[in-house]
Amino acid sequence: MSGKLLVFEGVEGCGKSTQLKLLHSALGKSDRLQQLQQQGLISQILATREPGGTELGLGLRQLLLGYHGGAAMASRAELLLYAADRAQHVEELIKPALAKGCWVLCDRYTDSTVAYQGYGRGLDLGLIDQLNQVATGGLVPDLTLWLKLDAATGLARTHQRGAADRMEQADLAFHQRVQGGFEALAAQYPERIVAIDATGAVDAVAAEIFAVVEGYLQQWYAPSLTA
Repeated sequence: MSGKLLVFEGVEGCGKSTQLKLLHSALGKSDRLQQLQQQGLISQILATREPGGTELGLGLRQLLLGYHGGAAMASRAELLLYAADRAQHVEELIKPALAKGCWVLCDRYTDSTVAYQGYGRGLDLGLIDQLNQVATGGLVPDLTLWLKLDAATGLARTHQRGAADRMEQADLAFHQRVQGGFEALAAQYPERIVAIDATGAVDAVAAEIFAVVEGYLQQWYAPSLTA
């Protein structure tokens, strides 16, 4: 039995965390998914995030998003901290869960590192690819839901929430480069990245995401599903 890794990606303020929670809830009520659970093909549906999906990751998350030291965090140090979080996350939580037949819904994964540290910070994309390979052991998402939103619109949303974390405090030019990174990744990996229009109402976005996931569910488990 092997589970599925579904990842939510996008710029700040695109609604990833909210949509992940809504999908988690919707899948729990899905007749088709319950049918597959009864057949023993899927076990649990787990929700997690990067950084911070493990106990070690929580400490790294605090460093990465809450660091306010006298000297700015070096871009390479930031990259390595994200890689450390991911290595622990994959080893401790994601791979064991997939082996048990779980569906893992993850808020950010390797594409975020490419977009933020590669396109945003300007670090070498080849180096980032190597680090991602080391950290994940080659584990690639089965489906990546890219919540497509203009960077300026996303930042405006984050400012409405109140206090911004270290990444959200970066200037608009940085976030526009990150947006460009996600666009490049979507063009490079159309077989696993699905663009979701994140400009609409929360419920409308959630409905589009659920329809996409239901389509993949039927594709992945077609022989086991009845009409």
